[in-house]
Amino acid sequence: MKDTKKLFQHGTLALLVPGLFDGTLPLSSLLEHGDTGIGTATGLDGEMIILDGVPYLVRSDGSVNVLDANEVKVPFANSHFDNPEIEFDVTDATPDQLKDMIFSKYNLKNVFFAVKVKGKFDYIKTRAVEGQKKPYPTLTEVADKQAIFEENDGQGTVVGYFSPELFHGMASAGFHLHYLNDAHNLGGHLLDYKIKEAKVYLQVFESVETHFPVENEDFMKEEFDIDSLRASISSAEK
Repeated sequence: MKDTKKLFQHGTLALLVPGLFDGTLPLSSLLEHGDTGIGTATGLDGEMIILDGVPYLVRSDGSVNVLDANEVKVPFANSHFDNPEIEFDVTDATPDQLKDMIFSKYNLKNVFFAVKVKGKFDYIKTRAVEGQKKPYPTLTEVADKQAIFEENDGQGTVVGYFSPELFHGMASAGFHLHYLNDAHNLGGHLLDYKIKEAKVYLQVFESVETHFPVENEDFMKEEFDIDSLRASISSAEK
């Protein structure tokens, strides 16, 4: 039976900060825990979005490809089984306006929840980082070299998660969203948008299962600089 109240996460966003980009979980295993989600691939090679059980990867060259779940591994990713219990229509909304709509209607600031926005957008701005090779740079160094994509009058789907401030480090506090247009030729980590008309779906989780890469030697011996983690994550996820 599918547990629609649980969010599955492999790794933590914090492990990416010092450059632990090795894929440590087969994508096929991630998909056993959900049909919807976001993440990245080995070497931080692009931005992944999972819709209806299909994993897409947006690379820095702008290409969008369906991934072979039996060949790809992920260093960090989330998945869940899509079953939203809250939905509402939105028109003419910016990110801040949508945020205000959500939190003025629902007391969700201290829980993890999934966000899906499906519809038409006046404007979309996304990014994808270039795949890296060992020795890996830091997350901040990679984020400084991201490719930017923009689309006007687009139609597509936003997928991602809200994470409470309390859990910053495990995830990026606030909203972490990816986008894929309906033509499957533009997407990535969502930086900015203006909704024209769309339907918003929210799915609240009662639990979060975090799976750690305990067989990865680099992760097991890494000495994390806790003091700098928050600033590095916030900078890289802008």
